[in-house]
Amino acid sequence: MFEIRRYTSADKVLWDKYVAKARNATFLFYRDYMDYHSDRFEDYSLLFFVGNHLHSIMPANIVGEILYSHQGLTYGGLLMDKDVTVTDVIQLFKELNLYLHNAGIRKVVYKPVPWVYHQLPSEEDLYPLFWVCKARLVTRDIGTTIFMQQHLRWRKDRQRRLRRAQQIGVEVVRTDDFASFWQVLEENLMARHQVHPVHTLEEIELLYARFPQNILQYNALLNGQVVAGMTFYLTPQVLHGQYCSSNDVGKECGAVDALHDYVMHHEFPDIPYMDFGRSTEGDGSVLNEGLVTQKEGFGGRTICYDTYEWNV
Repeated sequence: MFEIRRYTSADKVLWDKYVAKARNATFLFYRDYMDYHSDRFEDYSLLFFVGNHLHSIMPANIVGEILYSHQGLTYGGLLMDKDVTVTDVIQLFKELNLYLHNAGIRKVVYKPVPWVYHQLPSEEDLYPLFWVCKARLVTRDIGTTIFMQQHLRWRKDRQRRLRRAQQIGVEVVRTDDFASFWQVLEENLMARHQVHPVHTLEEIELLYARFPQNILQYNALLNGQVVAGMTFYLTPQVLHGQYCSSNDVGKECGAVDALHDYVMHHEFPDIPYMDFGRSTEGDGSVLNEGLVTQKEGFGGRTICYDTYEWNV
């Protein structure tokens, strides 16, 4: 039924056109986002055709005999438009396994798109993962998401910090000044965890230049100085907090609380979900309790980011 073809740069327009209409895609799947770190990954993205019609696509990369969907992205899996049915997808995974076997691939590591990012229900892939591929759940990470229209009250300590920020004049602005925030972010991550952000300043500025409507920067200022900031990824369903950090002054004056209040209640009150991302570390088995407690204080509750694998 399916012709399965490996992606090449000649497919870029076709690929991006499909991403634009897929019901479980976000801007992370456009090639201008996926390919910014193409030097780090050997792309093995796949296109699935029925006749001359592009049925679905799968962003992926390969390491040795293992196919990943995709190591450079938070989530991946099969991307589908509104016409794809579960019967199609069951057959697709049967043929995918044969295709991969013939290509010498022996294992698949698969990260489906979390359901909050779906514009329509899009879990057709989870059924054949279990029944056709005999996939195993190998990693489960904790994410924290706010259902914005539920208007859960902030915890009292968060409300207290917000009042302090308002009283001393913390100002929140949307800006293209990533550099000032990146200095705060880099210093905070290095001091607390001895790590760097996933993106360098140069990379986030490059991605912002390519996706200015989707990558948003908000900085909190006190007396004109950046004391905290948040970097957001905006998708049709979700405002995702990619980075959040503050310096010692920002922590003292409640700058992060002022940022959340401004973005949630003034900039994006009508968006369905605000996603804070993961609070687990390593292989997902360690929960950062302080981090998840902070997110829950703003009204967030748990969703799971799952990873599956199966032998071909």
